[in-house]
Amino acid sequence: MKPVRYAYGLTGALLLGGAAATLTTGYAAGAQVAQNDATQMSRVVPRAGAPESFADLTAQLQPAVVNISTRQRIQVQAQNPFAGTPFEGLFGNRGQGGQGQPRTQEAQSLGSGFIISADGFVVTNNHVVASPTGRGTVEEITVTMPDGTEYPARLVGADAASDLAVLKISANKPLPFVNFGNSADARVGDWVVAIGNPFGLGGTVTSGIVSSVLRATGQGGAYDRYIQTDAAINRGNSGGPLFDMQGNVIGINNAIFSPSGGSVGIGFAIPAEIAAPIIEQLKQGRDITRGYLGVSIQPVDDDLADSLGIPKNRGEFVQTVQPGEPGDRAGIRPGDIVLTIDRKPITREQTLSFIVANIAPGTRVPVELIRDGRRLTVNATVGRRPSDETLRQQQLFNNDDDAPNAQGGTGQSQPSSLIQERLGLTVVPLTPQIASQLGVGSGTQGVAIADVDQTSDAARKGLQRGDIVLTANYRPVASTAALEAAVRQAQSENREALLLQIQRRGGPAIYRPVRLR
Repeated sequence: MKPVRYAYGLTGALLLGGAAATLTTGYAAGAQVAQNDATQMSRVVPRAGAPESFADLTAQLQPAVVNISTRQRIQVQAQNPFAGTPFEGLFGNRGQGGQGQPRTQEAQSLGSGFIISADGFVVTNNHVVASPTGRGTVEEITVTMPDGTEYPARLVGADAASDLAVLKISANKPLPFVNFGNSADARVGDWVVAIGNPFGLGGTVTSGIVSSVLRATGQGGAYDRYIQTDAAINRGNSGGPLFDMQGNVIGINNAIFSPSGGSVGIGFAIPAEIAAPIIEQLKQGRDITRGYLGVSIQPVDDDLADSLGIPKNRGEFVQTVQPGEPGDRAGIRPGDIVLTIDRKPITREQTLSFIVANIAPGTRVPVELIRDGRRLTVNATVGRRPSDETLRQQQLFNNDDDAPNAQGGTGQSQPSSLIQERLGLTVVPLTPQIASQLGVGSGTQGVAIADVDQTSDAARKGLQRGDIVLTANYRPVASTAALEAAVRQAQSENREALLLQIQRRGGPAIYRPVRLR
């Protein structure tokens, strides 16, 4: 059971400091006033605290909160009911592991959002308007107003890393909207109200308090930093606003901790000060850039602190360093404990990932470390965070406890169907990062096996995830395309097997003949 189960996904963002951000409307100055403008809110909520009823507050804010639905076409793998039997061929063309060829089916998603300008910009989570598997196409996005009016929506910008998206709807009149507040002012115990679309029921209002600020859920990553609330948040609330008693949007409802999948009073919202700058950049069509060191880390827990004789709950432990990346060039090594970066202390609430993500690429910063019991400082020039696909490649073989099973995915967006179908193997290019993970030199030429179909001859011959294919029928395999070419050549020559040379971590290269399927 993961520590966080999503209320329809997960979200993160960058840092906004200072006063509350008011996003422009595109209409004439003064023509429209936000639903949560201070002059409006002073009439419905006493400044001292929560009102006797949330009715006036809700009536003021709810017109700007919308339901979001999508229609998608998702590619799924059809199962062969006759797999492994003499009647397997009756199902038609076979895929890997006796599966049928991929087919497309229609799917829908439901979520929440809120309007941030009178001309129709809408904020929601990226997962609400994106294909959940990455193998589908979103064909239609619909925004439904509280009065039932529906508008087709255009995706203006989306950022998968922070799980934020901005939509645009067009109406023949100015629309109600709300502004962001300064979530840094939120205090534990403050009253909050969540408005959204749980379970597709439509506009629903729940209330509670701020249970914690700057909460890390343990999921890791640069944006594991939330406002925790006991206001009921359920599936479909994701992307909706969390309001304070002055009607400011201080968070975007995002995730829940739940053994059952329903609300147990522990919900998480992305702080407005983190989300607002990303939203503004998405509105303007700008690329989202984040800092990057190229190290994998873990918190300094009690056992680690005791083993090293260092203070507890301070700093983060470096597990791996990607070759050639900024951390490596700065001289950071596996086993180091990072205490500060850019003179900011590393804590559970202010992680290394969070600080680095919010440093502009190209910035040179000091990094204070503990190494072999002594303190030292190195200087690192922060790089630009690579794409999600590149990061998956870098981490593909680092945690084999989480490796996919024989029928599972590998994190690759487009594995070779020919190699999967004929050899029962899923392979990936042997990048320097993957070579480092597998314990071979960066100059090694080959492809890495990410998955083995356990019904294939390759599995019977002992091929494993993490093996490297060096040659096929004595020809070097320097790419996936080269292995595909070897398979095609064997087919054209009516050969029933392919001789693969395999390199396994810590062992000599060996040859294995693998029968084609």
